[in-house]
Amino acid sequence: MKKAPTKPRIIFMGTPEFAVAILDKLLQEKAHIVAVITAVDKPAGRGKKIHESAVKKYALANNIPVLQPKNLKNDAFIAELASYNTDLQIVVAFRMLPKVVWAMPKLGTFNLHASLLPDYRGAAPINWAIINGEEKSGVTTFFIDDKIDTGNIILQEEVPIKETDSAGDLHDKLMKKGANLVVETVNQITAGTIITKSQKELPDTKPAPKLYPETCKINWEKDVTTIYNHIRGLSPYPTAWTTLYVADKPLKFKIYKATKIADKHHLAPKTIVRTKKTLHIAVKNGFIALEEVQLAGKRKMAIQDLLNGLASNTLLLKD
Repeated sequence: MKKAPTKPRIIFMGTPEFAVAILDKLLQEKAHIVAVITAVDKPAGRGKKIHESAVKKYALANNIPVLQPKNLKNDAFIAELASYNTDLQIVVAFRMLPKVVWAMPKLGTFNLHASLLPDYRGAAPINWAIINGEEKSGVTTFFIDDKIDTGNIILQEEVPIKETDSAGDLHDKLMKKGANLVVETVNQITAGTIITKSQKELPDTKPAPKLYPETCKINWEKDVTTIYNHIRGLSPYPTAWTTLYVADKPLKFKIYKATKIADKHHLAPKTIVRTKKTLHIAVKNGFIALEEVQLAGKRKMAIQDLLNGLASNTLLLKD
């Protein structure tokens, strides 16, 4: 590996808060960030106000030039990118890059991925690790090639997953661990000491596809552990959901937090056991106790608040 300049010129690419933590760590370590590339501004929310990415806000606050190309193959953008004479590019939660972009820097372009590759390649590695009940996850840095998440691995580090961890909890753990791993990766590239390894293609490699609304719908016919993992694996975003029928009227709501109660019972799945303060749903091998939910258009609330609002209405789960 060719030794880099003492302070390689780096372009950082990313969009969400996860990427901000890594960019912040790089600046703390005095990395030479010459520019940031992030998603274009877009309208969001009910008022359709223009929304800037978390990375853009952070970069502007730290006087870092920001590029927001709509088309990564655009000739004007490619020329502007080349003008920075970059040694290295770092990608964290961005988008697939064309070869003309990732092959441009002298020392290559590497990505931080929130899994132990080759497992959980794809858009939602944190969510799927929890949904599948994994006991560990991790972060991986790898050089980008012409496929998605398949390039040679530079460094990896494991992170344990607790049975009570949500996707949000794992996100924060991986964010912190990933920031340190990116800094170490830059240091090794700069020193010319990295040793990469190729990703082995295994028949049981687990994917991490994009999440859709139907993916997030709870199947109450599953067992208690599967449903519990589904709920925590989608919390706080994009969030598991179900439809509760209140006096035969459908009420769609999201479930942010629940606990599982292992118990042998003879109730049919989806049977609701309600008290003034609790709502337990019977499933295979136990109950799911709802704790924090959100009705469409409303704020998040404790289950007791929801029950207070529903008074003595009949509650049913039909699908």
